[in-house]
Amino acid sequence: MKYLLPLCIVITLTACTQESQNKIGRALQNWTGTNGVLEVYAGEKLVKRFIKIDKLSTASGTSNGGDRPYRYGYGVMDTNLNNIVDPGEKKVYFEFSDYSTSYVFFENPGN
Repeated sequence: MKYLLPLCIVITLTACTQESQNKIGRALQNWTGTNGVLEVYAGEKLVKRFIKIDKLSTASGTSNGGDRPYRYGYGVMDTNLNNIVDPGEKKVYFEFSDYSTSYVFFENPGN
């Protein structure tokens, strides 16, 4: 009986599609929290940085439920690009296009 629950969990996870497994993983990661950094580039030049992001979300259509071609989230706009929350730098809402925006999103291992 003590092996029944872990066996059911394993069977359920293996039966899920890759997208479902990714959603479960993101839900767990969002629940535990992250310290994400979003860097936006114009060519090779870093032009914007958002820090202390807990998650990025993909927009969904209201009528069809399909994914929209942009992502959004909340983070502190690092106006001087020093990777530190300075006085006056506030948490903001942001959106960016998956098609036309050069960006890198990563978990900040140092802070």
